[in-house]
Amino acid sequence: MISAGYSELLNSLDSNAVTKLTIYNHTLQRIDFEREFLITNHDEDLKFYSDEMNNVLRDKTVNANRVFRELLITVTADKEDIEEAREYFNRVGSELKTYLAALGSKCTELDAEARLRILHNFYRKGDEEAFAFNIKEDMRRGHDFRDRICPDHIERHKDHLRLGDRYARAIYMKDFASYIKDDMIAELTSLNRTMMLSVDIIPVRTDEAIRLAQNKQLAVETNITNWQRRQNRNNNYSAEIPYDMELQRKEMKEFLDDLTSRDQRMMLAIVSMVITADTKEQLESDTEVIMSIARKNMCQAAVLKYQQMDGLNTTMPFGVCNLSAWRTLTTEALAVLMPFKVQEIMDKGGIYYGENAISHNLILCNKANLMNQSAMLLGVPGSGKSFSAKMLILFLLLSTQDDIIICDPEGEYAPLATVSPKNSSVIRIAAGGKDRLNPMYMEEG
Repeated sequence: MISAGYSELLNSLDSNAVTKLTIYNHTLQRIDFEREFLITNHDEDLKFYSDEMNNVLRDKTVNANRVFRELLITVTADKEDIEEAREYFNRVGSELKTYLAALGSKCTELDAEARLRILHNFYRKGDEEAFAFNIKEDMRRGHDFRDRICPDHIERHKDHLRLGDRYARAIYMKDFASYIKDDMIAELTSLNRTMMLSVDIIPVRTDEAIRLAQNKQLAVETNITNWQRRQNRNNNYSAEIPYDMELQRKEMKEFLDDLTSRDQRMMLAIVSMVITADTKEQLESDTEVIMSIARKNMCQAAVLKYQQMDGLNTTMPFGVCNLSAWRTLTTEALAVLMPFKVQEIMDKGGIYYGENAISHNLILCNKANLMNQSAMLLGVPGSGKSFSAKMLILFLLLSTQDDIIICDPEGEYAPLATVSPKNSSVIRIAAGGKDRLNPMYMEEG
């Protein structure tokens, strides 16, 4: 179960470090899509078919969501020297890879260039191709790497920012509901906009958390005892304990049981996000959508006033937190803020297999990257198995140099052999008779 595995990951976080989980939503640029995913067959005989297939893919991207989510984990810790820090981060990185592998995910460590590219693409949307990083060359010229990343100018306003020609707004989660749905984070990041959402987490040591919970429980019991004494002095011996006090007693008992009996940890968390838009009107509209999603989940989101820069720096994967809006949650409550929504499959040089039912993005899979490249097409009669197989064969013909062997008892794949290029072979093996082997083009060897 993903929730249980994610809870184990949260329980493994070090209480001496701040962990930031960041969801980065960005749109796929047309030039990037054409460079990485379109068919680049140089066979002149098939150029017409390649162009037609590329037009189909372009049309699909128009209706697709084109919003991609990247999940970033930033760990910040205070250490005495660089060697101690490297040893610590190597250990933490190995643990994160182990826990994420149990969830069916994998993580890779980002180098300096990859981290700077993320910041550049967020601050300079539309100029992604202009990113260039060469620290030795910049040092020789006396340039600062921040000059290549930061927007041309930043305007600070009470409730929003101007990042170059775009508008941005920092929002934080002011209050949480008693029960949160596990799809709230997915809903908050469902806008077709460039945005970031971060969850800063500070785990509290178990012994300290139990001590704080016991002190809080003692304070609640003291308040109830003092209230009963006041009622007794007024000869009101049958008065019932007020609902709010009884509720506090019940919640503190459950919280203490979670810490001592159910392997839960006490977590301090801040949920913040930055949304961007091209116009102020669009920014206001997107802000209202965020607020309505929070209200629907019985939570309260608020726009930061005069703290927009603090909210921006807190949300970005810098490893800093400039806000003081920590909320106390247990591991189980924090695990509900699930950052995982869907796994995108868009491999470079991949073949089009359809549309993702959740994210509505294209599924482009390069089976050469898989450990097991075998596949089966299953379905009821008339569901499109043969059509899908023909499309896959056509994609292979246009985008690869692979030889294709078809066992064709019904003879329905014969037209495909007529488009076989000279530098590949299509062998169609019929059920019997004269047309037992009918290759249009074949290579020796």
